[in-house]
Amino acid sequence: MQHAACVGEVASSLVREFLGRKGLKKTSSMLDEELPRNHQSITNRNELRAVLHLDSLYKENKGSEKPLKTLLEIIAKYFLQHFGKAEHCNVIEEQNPAAEQQLIKRLHLKGLDNSVLNVCDISDDEAGGSSAVSDTCTTQIYRKTLVSISHEEQNHQEDIKLDDVEEELATGEMSMIPAFLPRSKVQVEGKPIDLFQAVEIKKLLFGSSLCCFSDEWKIQSFTFNNRPLLKYGFVQKKGGPCGVLAAVQGCVLQNLLFGKDTDSRVLQPSETQRTRCLCNAIADILWRAGDRERAVVALSSGRQQFSPAGRYKADGILETLILYKLGKYEDLMSFLQQNINQFEFGPYGCILLTLSVVFSRSVELVQKDFDVPTNCLIGAHAYCTQELVNLILTGRSVSNTFNDVLELDSGNGNITLLRGITQRSDTGFLSLFEHYSVCQVGSYLKTPKYPIWVICSESHFSVLFCVRKELMSDWKIERRFDLYYYDGLANQQEEIRLTIDTTGSNVEDEDNDLIPPLEYCIRTKWKGAFVDWNGTEPIL
Repeated sequence: MQHAACVGEVASSLVREFLGRKGLKKTSSMLDEELPRNHQSITNRNELRAVLHLDSLYKENKGSEKPLKTLLEIIAKYFLQHFGKAEHCNVIEEQNPAAEQQLIKRLHLKGLDNSVLNVCDISDDEAGGSSAVSDTCTTQIYRKTLVSISHEEQNHQEDIKLDDVEEELATGEMSMIPAFLPRSKVQVEGKPIDLFQAVEIKKLLFGSSLCCFSDEWKIQSFTFNNRPLLKYGFVQKKGGPCGVLAAVQGCVLQNLLFGKDTDSRVLQPSETQRTRCLCNAIADILWRAGDRERAVVALSSGRQQFSPAGRYKADGILETLILYKLGKYEDLMSFLQQNINQFEFGPYGCILLTLSVVFSRSVELVQKDFDVPTNCLIGAHAYCTQELVNLILTGRSVSNTFNDVLELDSGNGNITLLRGITQRSDTGFLSLFEHYSVCQVGSYLKTPKYPIWVICSESHFSVLFCVRKELMSDWKIERRFDLYYYDGLANQQEEIRLTIDTTGSNVEDEDNDLIPPLEYCIRTKWKGAFVDWNGTEPIL
């Protein structure tokens, strides 16, 4: 069952909160005996509320005349009001105390994986509720795989403490319950990863099955910046996975700036807008890697799926994977909408995206894309290789950035093929290495379909973009235009807008150490361009 692991833990935490606030200690104790807590159990009420996107409903409930005591009741009230009869909201608590005890008994007997799903069904049988409510709750409330919340081992045996400490509610558009409901019901049979697959993927990623993801990768997800003018950008916590972040950032910007839902405030998206753009971006990336015929989404189940053996070092992530294969783009979108929390809030969002795009392409084809079979996707110091960045941007993990294929005469009649980019990409790429004549970036990456470029400068990846799509098709606009720069790792405090003037001919002073590397990258595409930082301190 695709959501059994994470949803089971969220469901059990939700029921524990109900039992604790109702004072049903014996039932709670019996529950702990039969279903002990683990590292995914949520022990804080505010965390549980955040995972379920209940902030708006919670605030509304607090302001009501008779506020409900538990999150489970708040959810039930919402569905009764919208899909059933509102007058049934308080039947169990206020009119039928015995039914409450029977409710707890049935929750206990049926088991926690189905416990919360049966709440509405119980209301039908014992409180006179509408069957429509049961169907709606059962099929919709927990079809989404929710974010896994990790805790220290010491929390496993502690009593759950769901406190009422208030956190400031986020400003702007808030997500109510419908935000985590799927647009359509997609049933996908997941397949647990096995030892053979784990060994193969590790060799492809690191060159060895004895290597593991670094801490920098483990803590990184696609979490957005909350600074007013930078809400479109991801926040990078530490160095390492910047290549993945920048490449996905470019795809998010493509959807945000030039997608169907574009509005006049594109660089100040609401939380809902940017999450939707992340969904679209991930779907596009995986679908492209799967030749637009298939995609594989790798999600963490929170539980070990195989026993590590032989020359394989466990890292607590790969061993928990469930792989979901989808053959229709619409199903892929719906499935990602249901599970976007694992990517956006993690804790392993960046890793899951990387694994998903590799499995979508397939381990065999990724390796065939390489110039050298022994290449890997994550290199020294946990940095992304060019192959991984290319895989996300183009769907192919080729080793080079020039156009098409280069044939080299190896002597004795042998020809070595070096693979490059085969067609114009959606998101582009510019490199400081080209300025130093170390590599060649071809027109397929330099002149992408959309005016967005991943920037490679001194072993770090960031993003440069223009809000005007015409930049790629109207030479008149290229005479003078604005580019925005974003770097999620640099603790950027403000918007960086550069004005590019190509009408003159800027003469570069190669001995001037104060010329920002970003300017060199820009001039690999617009030779001799003058770059005005518009009062912003140049990034050296």
